[in-house]
Amino acid sequence: MALDALKVLRDRGYIDWCSHPEELEDLFREGRVTAYVGFDPTADSLHVGHLIPLMGLAWLQKLGHRPVVLAGGGTGMIGDPSGKSKERNLLSIEQIRKNVEAVKKQLSHFVSFDSGDSSALLVNNYDWLNSMTFLEFLRDVGKHFTVNYMIAKEHVKSRLGDQEKSISFTEFSYTLLQAYDFLHLYRTYGCKLQMGGNDQQGNIVSGIDLIRKTDGAQVYGGTNPLLLTSSGTKFGKTEGGAVWLDREKTSPYRFYQFWVNSEDEAAEKLLKLFTFLSLEQISEIMRVHSVAPEKREAQKTLAMELTSLVHGRDSAETARRASEILFGGAFDPVELSSEMMKVLASEVPYSEVGDISSPLIDIMVDSKVSSSKGEARRLIKGGGVSVNGNRISDERMELDGSWLLQEGYLFLKVGKKKFFVLKTVN
Repeated sequence: MALDALKVLRDRGYIDWCSHPEELEDLFREGRVTAYVGFDPTADSLHVGHLIPLMGLAWLQKLGHRPVVLAGGGTGMIGDPSGKSKERNLLSIEQIRKNVEAVKKQLSHFVSFDSGDSSALLVNNYDWLNSMTFLEFLRDVGKHFTVNYMIAKEHVKSRLGDQEKSISFTEFSYTLLQAYDFLHLYRTYGCKLQMGGNDQQGNIVSGIDLIRKTDGAQVYGGTNPLLLTSSGTKFGKTEGGAVWLDREKTSPYRFYQFWVNSEDEAAEKLLKLFTFLSLEQISEIMRVHSVAPEKREAQKTLAMELTSLVHGRDSAETARRASEILFGGAFDPVELSSEMMKVLASEVPYSEVGDISSPLIDIMVDSKVSSSKGEARRLIKGGGVSVNGNRISDERMELDGSWLLQEGYLFLKVGKKKFFVLKTVN
């Protein structure tokens, strides 16, 4: 078992703050450490914002330690006020159960639930919070926290005195519930480390305090950095919303392209945080990248590694090839399989056509590739139209069934950056 796990986490950028750093180093030197990360299942998929703490757990397991993933089936019914300016809509028990089930498979991409003493655990805090009475909670947890302590929390202070941002007792009590989670995991599994985003520092400290007061034990906390883009927006947010790990919410192609489009300034940091590549490998990738940044080799490596991790190697290869085709790469029509065409059809303008045995200019107008026959003729005469990778120069060109790819697809390119997928319906 590696003895320098904390150093690895620091060197890769997972630790922005930790409590009692010297004592935590000693804890890792003593043997296997059980650490946990929690998430509230407010949706039926994880998203990019969950990746840093999950990758931190994955690295700990890789180094011989034991990860625990806590699904907040109980706390998810309350809503964490950290970083929020208004009350969150409360979910039903049934919806939360469905969400927890949905993310189980996603978690297995990051941690192994079958690796001996280091096997990951997935626990649901609804299992113990639901069996606790309100009086028991007040007696066993509430008595250890003063109101002064709780209103000093930044996420509480920011919403006091503002009627439009007021905080309910429900959300006010959230930090106590999370503190009790840490106590339960400490007593049940010997968990001595809680990790999470920077916005969780206050909640983590509450758990550390509760365990010290109730059991006289020292446990630890660590927080991950909050990633922001150069414009100051939260990393993982796009114009279309969050970038999800569920392929039905964010396709493998869009997931891949999100990472390809990441900023040069962040490339090295993202490779350290979101891949299992060694620091030496990352250093070499960045050296090559610096020679020709416009080729985006660092971002392409990042996109390939992470898409493979989340969606599998085959899906990542398909996404990579689709990206190359759409952004100028040469291709052979033979490689445009049915699967590839479906990927492209979901990302570029798509039309269905009837009879393919027609003049190309008619097909272009019918499928809205061009607005008129005159425009279609000009585009063809100018050499700006290709069908399945073949440049067309004859404005009188007629297509027939021999042009169709698998399952009746056609791939049209107009100019350098306009792509269209057509499919025959007959």
